[in-house]
Amino acid sequence: MADNLQSSTQASGTSTPSSSAREAPAAEFKVYRPPSASTTSRRLEELPDSYFTPSPGDLKAAQATLSARTRALVDAPLRLRAQREAAEKSKRDRWPNTTIRVRFSDRTQLEKTFPSTDKIRSVYAFVRSSLRDDVKSIKFILYQSPPKRDLKVSDPTVRDLSLVELQLAPSSILLLRFEDESLNGTSVPAPLLSSIAARAIELPKPPAVDAEPPKAGKSAIPSATTSSTNTEKKIPKWLKAGLRK
Repeated sequence: MADNLQSSTQASGTSTPSSSAREAPAAEFKVYRPPSASTTSRRLEELPDSYFTPSPGDLKAAQATLSARTRALVDAPLRLRAQREAAEKSKRDRWPNTTIRVRFSDRTQLEKTFPSTDKIRSVYAFVRSSLRDDVKSIKFILYQSPPKRDLKVSDPTVRDLSLVELQLAPSSILLLRFEDESLNGTSVPAPLLSSIAARAIELPKPPAVDAEPPKAGKSAIPSATTSSTNTEKKIPKWLKAGLRK
């Protein structure tokens, strides 16, 4: 299937679709509808302050990912071919597949799993085959943010690298930006084929978080001050700290 998808997109990733590209992609993908404002607000209010406070492990993992990506991009031209191939093989063996989730401006998301040896043009071809016929010919760019990184098929430093070499394995979220700005508004529905839009499901719920245990030594009977505080909108600890500075 990857070969068929790749052949439907030229090097620019923005070619005029062929008749085969007009068909909806196969069933091995998911589409998530945008979360409603009320749903998002309710989910955030149900989470305790501790959910919004990154743990040392979270910060360490995020920093490690960014450092590894930076090193890979900076050091790639300097490494011997044998070393690059050995490193890619190691990652490919560890992550044979890469799950890519493409987010439209209205927060609709397309998700598909690709072989980690695929190039970024396979992702472009999948997204293009999912668009309405009147939008297929409009150019778009897939990118990451933050830090912002355009993944253009026309870029020689991107098009010849596998998803593993692009540091997208084992899973990544890519944002989509159309050349036609009228398609990029947050209130503009994702221009997907009707057969695909009809398959949209709700995003998975955030991980269950246990309520914070009551502080030791405090009375179980709420005081007037406590009662009034509980009625206020919950503010994450990290935001409270920033407001005090």
